[in-house]
Amino acid sequence: MTQQRMPTARSRAESLRGLCGGSVHLPGDPAYDLARSPWNLASTEHPAAVVYPAFPDEVADVLRTATAEGLAVAVQGTGHGAPPLQGRLADAVLLRTAAMTELRVDPERRTVRAGAGVLWGDLALAAGRHGLAALHPSSPDVGVVGYSLGGGIGWYARRLGLQCNAVTAVELVLADGTFVRATAEHDAELFWALRGGAAPLGVVTALEFALFPLDTVVAGYLAWDWTLVEQVLPAWVAWCADAPDEVTTAFRLVDVPAAEPVPLELHGRRLAMVDGAVLGDDAFAAEVLAPLRALRPEFDSVARVPADTLVRLHLEPEGPMPAYASSTLVAALPDAAVAAVIEAAGPRSGTRLAVAELRQLGGALARPDPAGGALAALDGQFLALGLGLGADTADVRADAARYLSALEPWATGRQYLPMLDDRTDTRKVFPPGVHARLSAIRRSVDPAGLFVAPHA
Repeated sequence: MTQQRMPTARSRAESLRGLCGGSVHLPGDPAYDLARSPWNLASTEHPAAVVYPAFPDEVADVLRTATAEGLAVAVQGTGHGAPPLQGRLADAVLLRTAAMTELRVDPERRTVRAGAGVLWGDLALAAGRHGLAALHPSSPDVGVVGYSLGGGIGWYARRLGLQCNAVTAVELVLADGTFVRATAEHDAELFWALRGGAAPLGVVTALEFALFPLDTVVAGYLAWDWTLVEQVLPAWVAWCADAPDEVTTAFRLVDVPAAEPVPLELHGRRLAMVDGAVLGDDAFAAEVLAPLRALRPEFDSVARVPADTLVRLHLEPEGPMPAYASSTLVAALPDAAVAAVIEAAGPRSGTRLAVAELRQLGGALARPDPAGGALAALDGQFLALGLGLGADTADVRADAARYLSALEPWATGRQYLPMLDDRTDTRKVFPPGVHARLSAIRRSVDPAGLFVAPHA
């Protein structure tokens, strides 16, 4: 009797050859290793194939072929996002969206249309030419689509809310190859789920969202040597309690890298920093920031600047690199919580984190948007984030866990997925009713489970 061998994932993936204008890479191909590598070089997955479709019809061809060959599909955007897919891509096609680079600003309607491969640095510049700004993140090489649909906590968030709720249309290809344009009027249930829902409901090819008439903004950073954290952090927390919605800031303990775009005078310093933006005139901004300036920062870059420059406000190094991020939502920071932060990530902690951050929430972020999507608000007054850069991910994972564990008594129990590199249970993200609704929508659009879900 002759025993038949099941075809390998590699042999089944051969059926993808010729699709996407030839932008298909299989193990052993010269460009395979480059093609499979995301921005976050800590990810080392080896999928059955990597494909780069440029148009919705090419996406549909990939999905139908993968289905016919019994292969799963994992979607990965450009920019920082590297979903937690460890060990689950051997029988999957990794679909990268970097080739979808359409970018059009409509200054009359104050909207923008962006393909799934567009980065925030390019979009901020394009909008800025028209005196407009988006609810962008703190780094220019973050992908627009992943950030926008995951939530999006920008520098105007406490006044203008989450970026996912500024989205007005999402175009995507479903598991069966069907093209859909979801809006509040058409496919409204899918549109709701896409905005912050986290579930892989299809391959998003483009989206449209609102822009805001902001030409210049008062923004920048105040910085002290990190040995002064015991003075600065309690004062910032107290200031946050009365801060108007027009201001959004973050407090960070930073091991400043010697790299662009960081100013030379900051290179190699360990600093306690408060950075952020104020919406309003110069006099209003000066009044709001006066209590922080009374702490006599060593560095003060806060000034009225072009709005499109805020995409680099965090001074994060750019370009692909190994990285690890973990976070939790925090209800409040009483004195004991402040002391816990300093013990876990301050000057005597021995931390190897590049950044231990507390991002100011509240304001519009705490008020559910009545027209919003699955993520309509954030549960907490602060987001605590531990970030490590470089190859020693085991060390930074341990230090991030120590930092976040120190805040556990004050955590809300909810998580924010875009700043979480570990796989988690999505019931920690959404209330039971929202979670059940999302699960039902996912089953309806992907009944066979074609798409690999990053989170459980």
